[in-house]
Amino acid sequence: MGKLDGKVALVTGAARGQGRAHATTLAREGADVVAVDIAAQIATVDYPMASQDDLAETVKLVEGIGRRAIGIQADVRSQAQLDDAVARAIAELGHVDILIANAGIHSLAPFWEMSEEMWDDMIDVNLTGVWKSAKAVAPHMIERGSGSIVMTASVKAFEPGANYAHYVAAKRGLVGLMGTVALELAPYGIRCNAVCPGAIDTGMTDWQGMYDMMAGRAGGTREDRERGGRRFHALKGHGFMPPEMVANAALWLVSDEASAITGVSVPVDGGHLLLPGFNHNPVE
Repeated sequence: MGKLDGKVALVTGAARGQGRAHATTLAREGADVVAVDIAAQIATVDYPMASQDDLAETVKLVEGIGRRAIGIQADVRSQAQLDDAVARAIAELGHVDILIANAGIHSLAPFWEMSEEMWDDMIDVNLTGVWKSAKAVAPHMIERGSGSIVMTASVKAFEPGANYAHYVAAKRGLVGLMGTVALELAPYGIRCNAVCPGAIDTGMTDWQGMYDMMAGRAGGTREDRERGGRRFHALKGHGFMPPEMVANAALWLVSDEASAITGVSVPVDGGHLLLPGFNHNPVE
């Protein structure tokens, strides 16, 4: 018996990384999975994004666990594409019980050098795309009188981050969105919560820009990233963490074990938010 037997979960950004971890973790607990991903590159993102092959691999992994899976190439910036994904999920699997609104991107620039396109893509994917994802499933969940939504925020929803003002703004806005969605859906028996990852080892964090950010200089290495990850977290032995850490938290939130939990943000951050701040590079 799994915690999610008979449930259907729709996961955005499911082709790899955290999204794939969500899909396989929920599947191991009995859920069928609708894996949604743009599976294409966005021009303002410097690291390689997931491909159609990655999305197909997620479907294959879920099916290998013994659960049904549908792979859908869709852009969370498009309400029509998300609505079509939900309609297909209902037509082929009967219902949607869970939404993991996980799709997200990252990019780096000082706010005064950031292009409008960079800002707009970040807000459109990381904030507006989450709203559109929740909007797509809400009428169906309201009709059924049940459902659970988990939105992927970040510890950066609660603190600033140099060179990614757009990311901080999106994630902080997402926490506000989550609380309002939880409030508005509570009378229908639908819950909404957020997971707030710290430093997670995915394609989004495994590229030169992240190496440089963690090293505090140009020409950073993956070793610099690993060293920086250990300093980012307070908890012993936690550098950049596997995405399954976040998926396990989301699993708990969508399970009956958390049936009285709604409107909360759960940090999965190795104790990062416990750390006192200090000036790494004081200007005399």
